[in-house]
Amino acid sequence: MKVGAPDILNASILIVDDQESNVSLLERLLGEAGYTRVASTMNPQEVCALHRKNGYDLILLDLQMPSMDGFQVMAALKTNASDSYLPVIVLTAQPGHKLRALQAGAKDFISKPFDLLEVKTRIHNILEVRLLYKKLDSYSNALERMLQEQTAELRESEARYRSLTELATDWYWEQDEAGKFTKVCGPVLEMLGIRVESFMGDSSNAGMPGWNAVEREDLQTKISARQPFLEFEISRINTDGSQQKFLVSGEPMFDHGCAFIGYRGIGVERRARN
Repeated sequence: MKVGAPDILNASILIVDDQESNVSLLERLLGEAGYTRVASTMNPQEVCALHRKNGYDLILLDLQMPSMDGFQVMAALKTNASDSYLPVIVLTAQPGHKLRALQAGAKDFISKPFDLLEVKTRIHNILEVRLLYKKLDSYSNALERMLQEQTAELRESEARYRSLTELATDWYWEQDEAGKFTKVCGPVLEMLGIRVESFMGDSSNAGMPGWNAVEREDLQTKISARQPFLEFEISRINTDGSQQKFLVSGEPMFDHGCAFIGYRGIGVERRARN
């Protein structure tokens, strides 16, 4: 991320000084250096309103002014919630004010009387930092918006997937790494008449009657081995002697670190054809 010379010369600058001679000198200096957007005011009470309206990249601020000094102006500028960066270089003839100005939020200072090379160098350096800060802030905002949009799209996609899954299957399920079911969608309880854990082979229900023991053991072996399975058939004999068959598909889930976090899958009842 770089800032080119054209960006710096096109930066917006506000000169604030109650001495017309100082304003004229700085305007001429900046104009000769190639800066194209330079404004000025001799009234410090206008600074906050002007900055809110124009969003200056740099404010050259005199400290010693009547009615409102530079420290008061900086304090007022800090109330601008839209800009957390205070783009101020103070102009002062008082060496003792430099530290206080920096503590008040100024980014740099220029001593009076002006050394023209120093003025140009300090302004260029601060503008480079300021524009980099703005680019970074803009990039961060754009990244945040992109992440929000992607999150919204992901949630919408998940909702569509879940809706289609529920339409295409009898139930959808997810379980954690310990085999505990964390999500079940669809009329599985009404269809099976039992808890899903017993259908999938939870050890606490291993002895439940009716289910084909060989099929259950084979399914549990696949799950323990973290293997995917497609339309695995498992059946049971009901108390009235009727038989039900089910087709179950599932896949293991892993996090970004490739750690196993559980299974997800779908199931349908295999109904006899007329």
